[in-house]
Amino acid sequence: MINGLRTTVYPVPDLAMAKTWFTEVFGRAPYFDQPFYVGFEIGGFELGLVPDGTPGTHGSIAYWGVDDIEAETARIVALGAQVHTAIQEVGESIKVVELLDPFGNLLGLIYNPHFDPRAVI
Repeated sequence: MINGLRTTVYPVPDLAMAKTWFTEVFGRAPYFDQPFYVGFEIGGFELGLVPDGTPGTHGSIAYWGVDDIEAETARIVALGAQVHTAIQEVGESIKVVELLDPFGNLLGLIYNPHFDPRAVI
């Protein structure tokens, strides 16, 4: 079952510069800060920065929250999607997968046991 939009990931050419800029823009420091991913909690959603992409070429990916990423991946693949990037743990038990829908769009799913959609900021 899809629980709602959780995360949008922006590829950036300079992670340190982007982290500083987005900290200024949103007025808060990232809650997750690693060389491979920087995550900001913004009003109950996550903005993620990844250092291995080029804006405009790869674009941003929206990740939809799920409780069981394996089951949802199988269900959506059975409906015609293809696995673009396999399920992977990205740290602290958080798992993501990227699926290619039948129309050529990337559909991201995320299982994040630390995300509380009831939290009010």
